[in-house]
Amino acid sequence: MDTVNLPNDDVILATGGLPAADIRADAAPNSEAAMVVEPVAPVSSDAASATPPVLDATASETVPANAIPPEEIDRLTGDIVAALKTVYDPEIPSDVYELGLIYAIDIEDDRTVKIDMTLTSPGCPVAGEMPGWVQNAVNSVPGVSQTKVNLVFDPPWHHGRMSDEARLALNMF
Repeated sequence: MDTVNLPNDDVILATGGLPAADIRADAAPNSEAAMVVEPVAPVSSDAASATPPVLDATASETVPANAIPPEEIDRLTGDIVAALKTVYDPEIPSDVYELGLIYAIDIEDDRTVKIDMTLTSPGCPVAGEMPGWVQNAVNSVPGVSQTKVNLVFDPPWHHGRMSDEARLALNMF
């Protein structure tokens, strides 16, 4: 079991060809969340269509042939988060990542990045533009083949999703 510390309760799921992971927060949403990642069984029951695994001589487990190496997933994740931190809501002096507007990041084997994000309110004046800003920022990360941004409003955003950094910038302590 690996523990990944994130600044808010965002979910970063990078399967890299391995079975999906069960991710749950062990801390309150407005604290530095400790995420616990536990492997779970693959969803597909059609074993004939699954990619046959190959043995990686440097690892103690079987890894699918098309898997992104863990070091590359770590690099991509860090670079994606850094890119997201360059996108600001023009009305709020904090970036979309620290505001807690990014709900999920999924890095697929073909290096497609899928992002679920929200807005501070459905009536946000830049609702039509901000997903494009996020897409452009993540597309600029070396190694990302394409980015798909899904705008969601469930669960609704609330100020408890903000990181301490965003709260400090907005004087919300």
